Amino acid sequence: MKHVRSIAVIFATGMAAAGAASAQDIYKSGVGGLYTGLNYTFMNLESGNADADVGTLSAKVGVMATPYLGIEARGGFGVDDDRIGGVDYSLDNFFGGYATFNLANESPITPYAILGFTRVEIEASSFLGTATEDETDVSYGIGMNMEFAPNLSGNLEYMRYYEDSNAEVDGLGVGIQFNF
Repeated sequence: MKHVRSIAVIFATGMAAAGAASAQDIYKSGVGGLYTGLNYTFMNLESGNADADVGTLSAKVGVMATPYLGIEARGGFGVDDDRIGGVDYSLDNFFGGYATFNLANESPITPYAILGFTRVEIEASSFLGTATEDETDVSYGIGMNMEFAPNLSGNLEYMRYYEDSNAEVDGLGVGIQFNF
């Protein structure tokens, strides 16, 4: 009985050490690794008859849960407004949580689809006053990451951030991503 306990302790210690070594290998290979990035997005706001083009700057942080699945959070704010017919349109801020479904392959380009939720705050102001819409909706899009170096990649992405009967927010983003 004493030998069985000793063998069980040695086996459990070996499994824990192998699991830690395996986790370390996964982290180094990018699977299970953290990443962060910055994007500039050319946003298109459609609200009623208005069709405004604005710009946003955003940051993201995420983790690659598997080679095919990433989980990330993003947040951003407007840096460029558009004036149409005496009305200033802007996307004040947005944030959300997303899952990326990656088509992992051997090339430096990794296509992906993205799905999640985004909260947006859109503002229209004129001499008559200011109107704000602050809503949350399902977001989806497609994109691709291109590896420049082992820990550095660029990305191009189209995303539908928000849509309802009154407004639509689409974006074409370009950015850079750092993998840890």
